[in-house]
Amino acid sequence: MNTQDIPAYMARVGEAARAAATLMAAASTSAKNRTLVALARLLRDNVAALDAANALDLNAATANGLSGPMLDRLKLGAKVLATVAEGCEQLAAMPDPVGEITGVKRRPTGISVGQMRVPLGVFGMVYESRPNVTIEAASLAIKSGNACILRGGSEAIHSNLALWKLVQAALVEAGLPATAVQLVETTDRAAVGQLIAMPAFVDVVIPRGGKGLIERISAEAKVPVIKHLDGNCHTYIDAQVDIAQALVVTDNAKTQKYSPCNATESLLVHADQATAFLPQIGAIFASKGVEMRACPRAKAVLSDVPGATVVDATEADWSEEYLAPVISVKVVDTLDEAIAHINHYSSHHTDAILTTNHPNAMRFLREVDSASVMVNASTRFADGFEYGLGAEIGISTDKFHARGPVGLEGLTSMKWVVLGQGEIRQ
Repeated sequence: MNTQDIPAYMARVGEAARAAATLMAAASTSAKNRTLVALARLLRDNVAALDAANALDLNAATANGLSGPMLDRLKLGAKVLATVAEGCEQLAAMPDPVGEITGVKRRPTGISVGQMRVPLGVFGMVYESRPNVTIEAASLAIKSGNACILRGGSEAIHSNLALWKLVQAALVEAGLPATAVQLVETTDRAAVGQLIAMPAFVDVVIPRGGKGLIERISAEAKVPVIKHLDGNCHTYIDAQVDIAQALVVTDNAKTQKYSPCNATESLLVHADQATAFLPQIGAIFASKGVEMRACPRAKAVLSDVPGATVVDATEADWSEEYLAPVISVKVVDTLDEAIAHINHYSSHHTDAILTTNHPNAMRFLREVDSASVMVNASTRFADGFEYGLGAEIGISTDKFHARGPVGLEGLTSMKWVVLGQGEIRQ
């Protein structure tokens, strides 16, 4: 396909996606599941070819001076491919949400009214670095009965093309349209501008990458966007708490992995627990090289911890997503102050309370305005797989349609259905 004329090329891709979406919406559960099982088999059978394509991207990235973490995100390899293949099989085993009718109620007029779950239609996915997202997005689109247009990062173009060809082969093998999943074959950034401005062909866009990418798409899109800009997640230590448990959970929430959007970036500690909790968590953070940016009250306690790196927190620190071994720490006097602080500074992604006080836990759940709110658990659990969604296409901090991890149901919507026996309105 000629990709030189970007507007014409993207229009052809959009038209094909819209036509495929009609067929995917009517596809049987068995056909969708056969596609996913075939895709898993093809991924396992083509490890060597996929590694060769991936090597082209890795070599180019190295030559262009990409850093270690970026190279790690680019790598496929047998382990990553086995994981995505297993994900396809898990998705095939999950119930099909499409066509489910719920909430049917009989009205006094004789009609029965309910809601049916249906695919969104066509979604566009713009993502960076990780080629495994190609399979995750494609498999979710297939199971949810949608068509999708994928635009990966230029640094992963060879890997994404190789993976996409396997997706198309699996679709054809199961009797579904190959154009149900399309990959934008050009690295020209103008293609993104076209993709997010085609409401005739695209129903929703899902950006997955850095804050700059998501801000650009949110500002320029002419179709709805499912997004989260950043993940400034909080863990709050309440006045009544199991300190031993709180130490383990807080440590995990911050240090289990620094780069995900669900890692805790801000620690709030009730004044009643500051002298008991902060020296212990400070020692754990010090042993792992975590810098603590503290309010004056927290700094007064933490500065006595051997080996700790403690600096004064600035106003900007309370809303910062570090994605690094850095955490902001603040002492608060009340639960009210903790909730107010979180609602003001958080990115409304994921926030947790550690407490043995049940009424306080319930208040936190009700009043903290975030997509995921937790009691006595690590914020690192805010993940589609951990929530039992099978897979996720991203996290949404929006309030309409999808909120939190977006899995199969997040790629569908509800329409009203009316069941009658010849009733007429009087």
